[in-house]
Amino acid sequence: MPDVQHGLVIGKFAPLHRGHQLLIETALSRCASVTVWCYSAPDFPEMPTEQRTGWIRALYPTVRVIAGAPGCPPNDAPDAVHQAYVQSVVQTWPRPVDGIFSSETYGEPLADRLGARHHLVDLHRAAVPVSGTRVREDVHAHRAFLHPLVYAHFVQKVAVLGAESTGKTTLAEALARRYGTGWVHEYGAEVFLERGGQLTTPDFTAIARGHRAREDQAVLGGGPHRFLFSDTNAMTTAMFAFMMTRAAEPELLKLAAECRTRYAHVVVCDDGLPFDSSHWRASENVRAIHQGLILHDLAVRGIPHTLVRGSVAQRVEQVCAVLDAPLPVSLSSPRSA
Repeated sequence: MPDVQHGLVIGKFAPLHRGHQLLIETALSRCASVTVWCYSAPDFPEMPTEQRTGWIRALYPTVRVIAGAPGCPPNDAPDAVHQAYVQSVVQTWPRPVDGIFSSETYGEPLADRLGARHHLVDLHRAAVPVSGTRVREDVHAHRAFLHPLVYAHFVQKVAVLGAESTGKTTLAEALARRYGTGWVHEYGAEVFLERGGQLTTPDFTAIARGHRAREDQAVLGGGPHRFLFSDTNAMTTAMFAFMMTRAAEPELLKLAAECRTRYAHVVVCDDGLPFDSSHWRASENVRAIHQGLILHDLAVRGIPHTLVRGSVAQRVEQVCAVLDAPLPVSLSSPRSA
């Protein structure tokens, strides 16, 4: 029989790291039921409450997750204020809490307020030497302390666009080597060659869906670091659908529209390279028209982009100058977690 009937874990989980997981898993091993309460004031715009609670729900589907709290005190309020607030909320729950699980000294007085027992887990961070503050200071340096599902949120997808024979595949691969990360090959090119160029309107939707799935699989696989470079995106796929079949399904148009927020950066390869007519490429004139359409599409959608020119090495340096620029937003927080 479990030692505790109803255990409570409270935190910001910004982000959820291995120390938090140890805490939750300890509670699960000792409790009949576990509630995880995630709140922060202010919230973290780079990983809002719904994102953080989504990680917890995905990894621990049996726990009850509470997202946010109305009128909660600010993060820098004294512990006593937070404890009184938690008590005021927990007292309204139909099931009493008889176990508080924490890795901090505040857990003991909070448990006393609730008439519960405090279960202190890894206070000195001996089992998992990390804290939320340290992770926020440099997420990528502490990726070993993050579940792949969590770290995937911080991997920035970079779309490399351009008409055919502009060197986007070569650039995507070169950038992946430069950053020691992964890249995704253009799925549509593979399907086109397999089908001998005979594609229908629904095929293009399947191509866009398949390319996104490859991106997601690559990020969740744990291989990418900081960036994932993707050779094309659904915007280009939708463009090809209209060029080749004069139509595009609503789902494909939706996937194309989502590109505006899906990719942290967009790189466009200039079409000044000599045209390579091998494989299925149409002509240099078609390339010029397609390049103009790509730039027009980005402008209409209001998507910023970096246009790169010159050799592969020069293009890599131009992209790095953008990607390595200091971030305008910090992951810092007024209190550790």
